[in-house]
Amino acid sequence: MAFTQSLLPFFFLLLLFLFSPTRCRSSSIHGLLKSMGLPPGLLPKEVKSFNFSGSGLLQVFLYGPCLAKFDTMALYESELRANLTYGSLTGVQGLSQEELFLWLPVKDITVDDPGSGLIVIDIGVAQKQLSLSLFEDPPHCTASSGLLKENARKENGFAAQT
Repeated sequence: MAFTQSLLPFFFLLLLFLFSPTRCRSSSIHGLLKSMGLPPGLLPKEVKSFNFSGSGLLQVFLYGPCLAKFDTMALYESELRANLTYGSLTGVQGLSQEELFLWLPVKDITVDDPGSGLIVIDIGVAQKQLSLSLFEDPPHCTASSGLLKENARKENGFAAQT
């Protein structure tokens, strides 16, 4: 009886460790994506930190909003959220893709069959199939002061777009 009572705090700490969100270093986010069947280049190099909970919620924190180039431009907000399961990011928040001069939010990212060499990006109105090779390496993400500055058009008019 005394032996089981002495193990109770150990089991409590073990459960707390297993089911609490983990804050991880940015260098391992790309490894996490790869281990979950996704290409590491889905997220930029400029990741400050991330949390991955036991329930699958992934939170990624960047140093600030930024732009990266794949087949088109992608806009990353300062914080991204998604549900991470093997081969997919669903319910993505904080990532938009430029299509025909419009910024459309990315909803889901899926690799159904890694052997096909394709990744499916759901932007709500359409699903795009792109080559996985576009996402092999994490891109550099750069801030664009005119596009990313809040209320820039109101403050500067057309000068904010140059």
